[in-house]
Amino acid sequence: MSIISEKIRVFGEPEDMKKHLTEAQWERKLNIDTFAARHEKDDKNHSRYEPTPYKVLERLSQSGLIGENDVFVDYGAGKGRVGFFMSCAAGCKCIGIEYDPAICQMAEENKSAYAGPSEKVSFLCENAEAYQPDGANCFYFFNPFSVKILRTVLSRIFDAYYANPRRMRLFFYYALDLYLTELMNEPRLLYEGEIDVSDLFHNPDEKEKILIFSLEP
Repeated sequence: MSIISEKIRVFGEPEDMKKHLTEAQWERKLNIDTFAARHEKDDKNHSRYEPTPYKVLERLSQSGLIGENDVFVDYGAGKGRVGFFMSCAAGCKCIGIEYDPAICQMAEENKSAYAGPSEKVSFLCENAEAYQPDGANCFYFFNPFSVKILRTVLSRIFDAYYANPRRMRLFFYYALDLYLTELMNEPRLLYEGEIDVSDLFHNPDEKEKILIFSLEP
Protein backbone atom coordinates (compact mmCIF):
# COMPACT_ATOMS: atom_id res chain seq x y z
CA MET A 1 0.00 0.00 0.00
CA SER A 2 1.26 3.48 -0.84
CA ILE A 3 2.47 5.70 1.97
CA ILE A 4 0.58 8.56 0.32
CA SER A 5 -3.00 8.44 1.59
CA GLU A 6 -4.32 11.90 0.76
CA LYS A 7 -6.42 12.60 -2.33
CA ILE A 8 -4.34 12.23 -5.48
CA ARG A 9 -4.23 14.88 -8.17
CA VAL A 10 -3.14 13.30 -11.45
CA PHE A 11 -1.26 15.30 -14.07
CA GLY A 12 -0.76 14.25 -17.68
CA GLU A 13 -3.55 11.68 -17.81
CA PRO A 14 -3.10 8.77 -20.27
CA GLU A 15 -4.03 9.26 -23.92
CA ASP A 16 -5.92 6.36 -25.51
CA MET A 17 -4.02 4.39 -28.14
CA LYS A 18 -1.07 6.78 -28.19
CA LYS A 19 1.87 5.30 -30.07
CA HIS A 20 5.30 5.88 -28.54
CA LEU A 21 8.66 5.80 -30.26
CA THR A 22 10.85 2.93 -29.11
CA GLU A 23 13.96 3.50 -27.02
CA ALA A 24 16.17 2.99 -30.09
CA GLN A 25 14.05 5.35 -32.19
CA TRP A 26 14.39 8.13 -29.61
CA GLU A 27 18.14 7.58 -29.43
CA ARG A 28 18.39 7.97 -33.21
CA LYS A 29 16.07 10.99 -33.22
CA LEU A 30 18.15 12.79 -30.57
CA ASN A 31 21.43 11.36 -31.93
CA ILE A 32 22.68 10.21 -28.53
CA ASP A 33 23.63 6.95 -26.82
CA THR A 34 22.29 6.75 -23.26
CA PHE A 35 21.65 3.03 -22.84
CA ALA A 36 22.96 1.41 -19.66
CA ALA A 37 25.96 -0.94 -19.86
CA ARG A 38 26.80 -4.02 -17.84
CA HIS A 39 29.98 -2.55 -16.34
CA GLU A 40 28.16 0.28 -14.58
CA LYS A 41 27.92 -0.45 -10.85
CA ASP A 42 26.40 1.05 -7.76
CA ASP A 43 28.00 1.69 -4.39
CA LYS A 44 26.86 2.33 -0.83
CA ASN A 45 25.54 5.82 -1.55
CA HIS A 46 24.99 5.93 -5.32
CA SER A 47 22.70 3.83 -7.50
CA ARG A 48 23.81 2.03 -10.65
CA TYR A 49 23.17 4.06 -13.80
CA GLU A 50 19.70 3.34 -15.15
CA PRO A 51 18.07 5.79 -17.56
CA THR A 52 14.42 6.77 -17.27
CA PRO A 53 12.37 5.14 -20.06
CA TYR A 54 11.60 7.56 -22.86
CA LYS A 55 7.87 6.86 -22.65
CA VAL A 56 7.94 8.08 -19.04
CA LEU A 57 9.76 11.24 -20.10
CA GLU A 58 7.15 11.78 -22.81
CA ARG A 59 4.40 11.73 -20.17
CA LEU A 60 6.41 14.13 -17.98
CA SER A 61 6.95 16.59 -20.84
CA GLN A 62 3.22 16.47 -21.69
CA SER A 63 2.14 17.25 -18.11
CA GLY A 64 2.19 21.02 -18.68
CA LEU A 65 4.29 21.49 -15.53
CA ILE A 66 7.60 22.25 -17.26
CA GLY A 67 8.15 24.90 -19.96
CA GLU A 68 10.73 26.98 -21.74
CA ASN A 69 11.14 29.42 -18.85
CA ASP A 70 12.06 26.70 -16.35
CA VAL A 71 15.50 25.56 -15.21
CA PHE A 72 15.42 21.80 -14.76
CA VAL A 73 18.03 19.95 -12.66
CA ASP A 74 18.53 16.21 -13.17
CA TYR A 75 20.24 14.62 -10.15
CA GLY A 76 22.25 11.56 -11.12
CA ALA A 77 22.21 12.63 -14.77
CA GLY A 78 24.27 9.70 -16.02
CA LYS A 79 24.74 9.95 -19.79
CA GLY A 80 22.28 12.82 -20.04
CA ARG A 81 19.06 11.29 -21.38
CA VAL A 82 16.66 13.28 -19.21
CA GLY A 83 18.31 16.61 -19.96
CA PHE A 84 18.50 16.04 -23.70
CA PHE A 85 14.89 14.89 -23.93
CA MET A 86 13.40 17.60 -21.73
CA SER A 87 15.31 20.42 -23.43
CA CYS A 88 14.01 19.15 -26.77
CA ALA A 89 10.42 18.32 -25.74
CA ALA A 90 9.69 21.01 -23.14
CA GLY A 91 12.15 23.71 -24.21
CA CYS A 92 13.56 24.17 -20.71
CA LYS A 93 17.16 24.73 -19.72
CA CYS A 94 18.59 21.51 -18.22
CA ILE A 95 21.48 20.98 -15.83
CA GLY A 96 22.70 17.45 -15.19
CA ILE A 97 24.55 16.62 -11.96
CA GLU A 98 26.71 13.49 -12.15
CA TYR A 99 29.36 12.37 -9.66
CA ASP A 100 31.08 9.72 -11.83
CA PRO A 101 33.71 11.36 -14.11
CA ALA A 102 33.68 8.52 -16.66
CA ILE A 103 29.92 8.64 -17.10
CA CYS A 104 29.90 12.43 -17.12
CA GLN A 105 32.40 12.31 -19.98
CA MET A 106 29.93 10.14 -21.90
CA ALA A 107 27.27 12.80 -21.32
CA GLU A 108 29.58 15.46 -22.74
CA GLU A 109 30.24 13.28 -25.78
CA ASN A 110 26.49 12.92 -26.26
CA LYS A 111 26.13 16.69 -26.04
CA SER A 112 28.60 17.09 -28.92
CA ALA A 113 26.41 14.85 -31.09
CA TYR A 114 22.97 15.89 -29.76
CA ALA A 115 20.51 16.88 -32.50
CA GLY A 116 18.60 19.29 -30.25
CA PRO A 117 19.39 22.70 -28.69
CA SER A 118 22.74 21.88 -27.06
CA GLU A 119 23.06 25.39 -25.62
CA LYS A 120 20.20 24.51 -23.27
CA VAL A 121 21.95 21.45 -21.79
CA SER A 122 24.93 21.45 -19.42
CA PHE A 123 26.57 18.95 -17.09
CA LEU A 124 28.43 19.37 -13.82
CA CYS A 125 30.71 16.59 -12.65
CA GLU A 126 30.41 16.92 -8.88
CA ASN A 127 28.74 15.38 -5.87
CA ALA A 128 25.08 16.31 -5.60
CA GLU A 129 25.60 17.39 -1.98
CA ALA A 130 27.96 20.17 -3.14
CA TYR A 131 25.72 21.58 -5.88
CA GLN A 132 23.97 24.85 -5.06
CA PRO A 133 20.86 25.10 -7.28
CA ASP A 134 20.66 28.89 -7.55
CA GLY A 135 18.15 29.91 -10.20
CA ALA A 136 16.75 26.40 -10.73
CA ASN A 137 13.07 25.68 -10.08
CA CYS A 138 12.51 22.06 -11.23
CA PHE A 139 14.33 19.03 -9.84
CA TYR A 140 14.24 15.42 -11.04
CA PHE A 141 15.16 12.26 -9.11
CA PHE A 142 15.15 8.61 -10.16
CA ASN A 143 16.49 7.20 -6.86
CA PRO A 144 20.01 8.40 -7.72
CA PHE A 145 21.55 8.17 -4.27
CA SER A 146 21.01 7.25 -0.63
CA VAL A 147 18.50 8.96 1.66
CA LYS A 148 21.46 10.43 3.54
CA ILE A 149 22.54 12.28 0.41
CA LEU A 150 18.92 13.17 -0.39
CA ARG A 151 18.63 15.00 2.92
CA THR A 152 21.65 17.15 2.09
CA VAL A 153 20.39 17.83 -1.44
CA LEU A 154 16.99 18.89 -0.07
CA SER A 155 18.68 21.25 2.36
CA ARG A 156 20.52 22.86 -0.59
CA ILE A 157 17.22 23.26 -2.43
CA PHE A 158 15.60 24.81 0.64
CA ASP A 159 18.52 27.26 0.97
CA ALA A 160 18.08 28.30 -2.67
CA TYR A 161 14.36 28.75 -2.09
CA TYR A 162 14.80 30.94 0.99
CA ALA A 163 17.42 33.07 -0.79
CA ASN A 164 15.02 33.64 -3.71
CA PRO A 165 11.45 32.45 -2.99
CA ARG A 166 9.70 31.07 -6.09
CA ARG A 167 7.61 28.05 -6.95
CA MET A 168 9.80 24.97 -7.04
CA ARG A 169 8.73 21.50 -8.11
CA LEU A 170 10.48 18.25 -7.25
CA PHE A 171 9.74 15.19 -9.40
CA PHE A 172 10.41 11.68 -8.08
CA TYR A 173 10.09 8.79 -10.51
CA TYR A 174 9.56 5.29 -9.09
CA ALA A 175 10.28 6.56 -5.58
CA LEU A 176 11.59 3.99 -3.14
CA ASP A 177 9.83 3.61 0.21
CA LEU A 178 12.79 5.17 2.02
CA TYR A 179 12.45 8.22 -0.20
CA LEU A 180 8.69 8.35 0.37
CA THR A 181 9.08 8.26 4.13
CA GLU A 182 11.62 11.09 4.02
CA LEU A 183 9.51 13.23 1.69
CA MET A 184 6.20 12.76 3.49
CA ASN A 185 7.84 13.65 6.82
CA GLU A 186 9.32 16.90 5.47
CA PRO A 187 6.86 19.65 6.46
CA ARG A 188 8.29 22.21 4.05
CA LEU A 189 7.29 20.13 1.03
CA LEU A 190 3.74 20.21 -0.31
CA TYR A 191 2.57 16.97 -1.95
CA GLU A 192 1.04 18.25 -5.19
CA GLY A 193 0.05 15.06 -7.00
CA GLU A 194 1.42 12.52 -9.42
CA ILE A 195 1.91 11.61 -13.05
CA ASP A 196 0.68 8.05 -13.47
CA VAL A 197 2.75 6.04 -15.96
CA SER A 198 1.68 2.53 -14.96
CA ASP A 199 -0.36 2.13 -18.15
CA LEU A 200 2.85 2.36 -20.17
CA PHE A 201 4.11 -1.00 -18.87
CA HIS A 202 2.86 -4.55 -19.29
CA ASN A 203 3.12 -5.58 -15.62
CA PRO A 204 1.11 -3.52 -13.09
CA ASP A 205 3.33 -1.74 -10.57
CA GLU A 206 2.05 0.93 -8.19
CA LYS A 207 5.49 2.57 -8.09
CA GLU A 208 5.27 3.42 -11.80
CA LYS A 209 4.45 7.08 -11.26
CA ILE A 210 6.17 10.41 -10.90
CA LEU A 211 5.38 12.00 -7.56
CA ILE A 212 5.36 15.79 -7.44
CA PHE A 213 6.27 17.88 -4.41
CA SER A 214 6.50 21.66 -4.35
CA LEU A 215 7.66 24.69 -2.46
CA GLU A 216 5.37 27.71 -2.75
CA PRO A 217 6.25 31.36 -2.03
